Amino acid sequence: MSNQFKLVSKFDPKGDQPEAIKKLSAGLKSGERHQTLLGATGTGKTFTMANIIEQQQRPTLVMAHNKTLAAQLCSEFQSFFPENAISYFVSYYDYYQPEAYMPSTDTYIEKDASINDEIAKYRHAATHNLLSRRDVIIVASVSCIYGLGSVTDYEGMAITIKQGEQKVRDTFLRELTDIQYKRSGVEFKQGMVHVLGDTVEIFPPSGDTVIRIEMAFDEIESISEVDSFTGEVLCEMSEATIFPATHTVTTKEKIEKAAGSIKKDLNEREKELIERGDIAKAERLRQRTEYDLEMLLETGYCTGIENYARYLGEKKPGSPPETLLDYFPDDFLLLVDESHMTIPQVGGMYEGNLSRKNTLIEYGFRLPSSKDNRPLRFEEFENKIGQAVYISATPGKYEYKNTKKDRIVEQVIRPTGLLDPVVTIHPSKGQIDNIVSEIDQTIDREERILVTTLTKKSAEEISQYLLDKDYKVKYLHSDIKTLDRVETIRELRIGEIDIIVGVNLLREGLDLPEVSFIAILGADKEGFLRSRDALVQTIGRCARNVRGHVVLYADKITKAMKAAMEETERRRSIQHKFNEDHGISPQSIEKAVHDIAEEKNKLELRKPKRDNKKIPKDEKKRLIKELQNQMEIASENYEFEKAADLRDEVEMLKREL
Repeated sequence: MSNQFKLVSKFDPKGDQPEAIKKLSAGLKSGERHQTLLGATGTGKTFTMANIIEQQQRPTLVMAHNKTLAAQLCSEFQSFFPENAISYFVSYYDYYQPEAYMPSTDTYIEKDASINDEIAKYRHAATHNLLSRRDVIIVASVSCIYGLGSVTDYEGMAITIKQGEQKVRDTFLRELTDIQYKRSGVEFKQGMVHVLGDTVEIFPPSGDTVIRIEMAFDEIESISEVDSFTGEVLCEMSEATIFPATHTVTTKEKIEKAAGSIKKDLNEREKELIERGDIAKAERLRQRTEYDLEMLLETGYCTGIENYARYLGEKKPGSPPETLLDYFPDDFLLLVDESHMTIPQVGGMYEGNLSRKNTLIEYGFRLPSSKDNRPLRFEEFENKIGQAVYISATPGKYEYKNTKKDRIVEQVIRPTGLLDPVVTIHPSKGQIDNIVSEIDQTIDREERILVTTLTKKSAEEISQYLLDKDYKVKYLHSDIKTLDRVETIRELRIGEIDIIVGVNLLREGLDLPEVSFIAILGADKEGFLRSRDALVQTIGRCARNVRGHVVLYADKITKAMKAAMEETERRRSIQHKFNEDHGISPQSIEKAVHDIAEEKNKLELRKPKRDNKKIPKDEKKRLIKELQNQMEIASENYEFEKAADLRDEVEMLKREL
C-alpha cells in the first residue's frame, strides 16, 4: 500500500510555526541528523510535528517518556491524519514482576505478569502497519527499545491467502498453529482460530474484526472481514495476509538449530559451575534449561522464550536485540517529545536490567546468553536511528551537544497570543497567608489553582489547612490511585474543586487552561524538583490563561530560579513584541488546545455503529471485558470523557444481560 500522509485541520500554521516547519523540513532535506525544536508550552508543537510529517512523507516514530503523554499524542495525530495508520506502542503489562533472585534471603521470584489484551492489540497493529504500508506513525514509550522478536521471522512467517487458491484445510490449520494461533475453546478472542466445517475464522491479534474463510473442496471460495461480536460481514476480500499471533514466533528449523546451540552452552556452563564446586547451581540450571528445550521443541514456545532470543535469532553473543525500531524502514523519521525526559530514560534502561540478569546467571537460574534479552544500549539505539528531531521546552545536554547551533529552532509564539505567565517571588514567611489571598482572587475570577510542594506530607497538611477554611481542595501524589487522580483532575476542570495541592504537579503533558495561579513552595530548595528545567516546565502549566501568574516562595534566589525567570521573561518579551507587531490581543483558551477524549470520540463515531441487540449473550460478556480494559486505559491516560462513555456502555450491556 502506498498511501500518502494527508494532514486534516481547520487551522493553518501561525506565529512562528511556519518558520519552525520550514527550518526543520529544510534541515531534514539537507540530511541533518540531529535537530531540536525548542518550543514553549502551548505553542502547538504537535501541529508543527504533523506538518513536518506531511512534508516528509516518511514512516515516523514519535517517542514519549510515559504512557499518558504517548496516548495524548496518539489521539492528536489520529485527528490530524484520519486517513492514515496511527498506532500506540507501550508496555502491555498491567502488572509486571520480572524474574529475580535475592541471594541474601535465598529468595527466587518467578516472572509474573498481567498482560493488557487491549494494549497487546495496539502493539500488533503497530507492527502489522509497519510491514504493510508507509503512511504509518507509531507513538511509543521507551518500551520500543526492548526486544520484540525477529522481524525477519515475523514477516517471513506471515501467511497470504487468495480467493480461488487451492488450500487443504488441515494443512492450513497446521500452518496457523505454527505461527502460534490457538484453537478456540470456550471463548474466541485475538490470536485464536475457530473451525466449523469448511469455514475457518481467524481472529488476528491486531484488531477487533475476524477473517472468515470458506474452504469447500480444498479451495478458498471466499474471504471476508466480519464483526467479531455480531458476525456481520463488513467487507469481502480478494486476499488477506495473516501475521503471527506473537512477536516471538520462529521456524521449526531455527528452533531445532537453536536447541543444539543451547545444549552446547548448557554443557559448558554446567561444567564451569561443577569445577567451581557449585553442584546445586549446575543441577538447577540443567533442569530448568532442559524443560525449556522440551517445550520449545514440542510447541515452538516456552515461558521465558525471550531468554533464548540470541539462539533463535542466530546472533552472536552481545548482539543487540531486535526491537520495534527494526520493523521500520531505513528512512524512518524519529521525533522525540519532551526529549529532556525521554532521552535520559533511553540511556538508563540497560544497566538496571543487567544487574538483575547477572544475579540469575551467577546462581544457576539462567544461561549467560540470557543477558542478550535486554533493552538496547544507548549507543545501539543511536546506531538504529537516522534523522531525529528533539522537541522540548527545556532541551537537555544531549540535544545541545548533538545539535548544531543553527539547527536549534525556536517556537515560542502561541497562536492564541498568550504570553508566558508573570513570575514573582514571595518570602517563605507569611507564605500561607499570601497563598490564601491569591486563591481568593483567583476563585473570584472563577479560575483554578495549583499548589506544588516538595513532600507528600506537606501536600496533605496544606490541603487539610485549606479544607478547614472551607476551600474546595484535594491533594495529589503518587500514593493516590490512578482512577482517583483522574477524578480529581476532572473535578478541577469542571469546577467541583478549585485547588489541587501536590508534589511535582503535572509538569509535562497535561493542559489545564482553567488554571491561572500556581504557587511553588520551597522554590529555593535546590534539587531535581526545583531545577531550572523543572521550574520552567511548572511555570509553563500556567501559560494557557491570559491571567497566568506564578509565585515562587523562597528566601533566596538560586541559580535555577534566576535562570528560569530569565528564560520566562525572554520568551514574554518575544511574545509581546510579536503581538504588538501583528495587532494580536491575547485570549485565554476555553479548553485544552487538543481535547483528547473529544477527538477520540469523533474518530470512533466514524466507525459503523454496532447493534448490541444482535450480539449473542456470551459475546456480550467478552465485549464488556474488552470495554472495561479500554476504560482502564482511558482512565490511566486522563481521557476523562472517553472513560465515562465506556463506563456507561458497560453498565448498559450489564443491564441487558
